[in-house]
Amino acid sequence: MSRTPLLGAIAVLIRGDQVLLARRGKSPDAGLWGFPGGHVELGETALQAAVRELQEETGVLADPLGYLTNVDVLRHHPDGSVAVHYLLAAVLCRFRSGDPVAADDITDAAWVDCARIRAGELPMSASVAEVMELALARR
Repeated sequence: MSRTPLLGAIAVLIRGDQVLLARRGKSPDAGLWGFPGGHVELGETALQAAVRELQEETGVLADPLGYLTNVDVLRHHPDGSVAVHYLLAAVLCRFRSGDPVAADDITDAAWVDCARIRAGELPMSASVAEVMELALARR
């Protein structure tokens, strides 16, 4: 494990009463639904990374509008030591085009009713509902 947190970016898209989510295929959140996203590459802003990862993972095109918040994702070993630490920049994006299709390291991608997220109907990554509410308040 890196001795420093890993920087990632997530793309948050709201369309009507739905939000775009992706089901992770790899650890640390394999099988969980969350926002499309991934690692920020050297020389790339988190805004750029969010829309790049969105396109790579789902085929959806969007424009970054700005930062919503940051999300710390911490996973621990049984002894309490940190196994992984990601700092995710949540980026509000405006949908341009495309139908979500799972690609790269996700197993599914879909527009999900916000009510389903509020009701906790899907197994989700940490902070999905909270970040969604921030996005809804900003749109």
